[in-house]
Amino acid sequence: MTDRALTDRAAKDQAEEDRAEEDRAAKNWAEEDRAAEDRAAEEGAPSVRIAERFRELNGDHPMTAADDAYVTAQFVALDTLCAALGRDPDEVRSLMLAGLLPLPGYLRSDGAEMVPRDLFALADAAGGVDRLRAWFTGHWEDPDRGEEEWAAYLSGRYVCLHAVTPANIHRKDELTAEITARLAQAGDDPSPEWRAALHARVDELDALEPAFTAYDRLRFGGPVSRDTCVEAPRALFPLASR
Repeated sequence: MTDRALTDRAAKDQAEEDRAEEDRAAKNWAEEDRAAEDRAAEEGAPSVRIAERFRELNGDHPMTAADDAYVTAQFVALDTLCAALGRDPDEVRSLMLAGLLPLPGYLRSDGAEMVPRDLFALADAAGGVDRLRAWFTGHWEDPDRGEEEWAAYLSGRYVCLHAVTPANIHRKDELTAEITARLAQAGDDPSPEWRAALHARVDELDALEPAFTAYDRLRFGGPVSRDTCVEAPRALFPLASR
């Protein structure tokens, strides 16, 4: 083969190698672009944003096996509830992020968003999610207090009631205030009548509240109302028959 032929062959081989390199680079760029788009889509997914918002409000505390068992018994996974009711879970998550429905009460350690089984009950009673805020806040004479309770409701942190309703929120507040005041006035040896009156209120609060779990005491930064207004009064001032 002549020098000219060798030169032409080398040039042709180099051109083919350059094209192959360009194809590989284009393929890599396309794959990187798709990966970046996938990451952006994942990061913008409602479930990811729900988890971020939840941790902003509650901190990043680990859920133990006991916490998971408690939550699974008391609540239901959002996807499971939506499947049972024929709702789109991402649409529900979008309503949560828009401040129209409450956030999940817990994130189980597997990432499941745990919500009350009656998640949609108040919206149904109000005539729809768009009417829920006015309906909910209207249960308080003081508009500012109503807005405070609405914010607390939307946070998903109202895990202190079996059923989160304005009536139950009112009654829990009344009972905890009464129990706290009675404990402050107890004296050294309260009468049987005083103890009976205290226990009547404690028992009523006990019926409204679930047991709570260790995770709750982490995110709330200490004892919960069951500790201070149910367990403590019963331990400090038992009835004679107990």
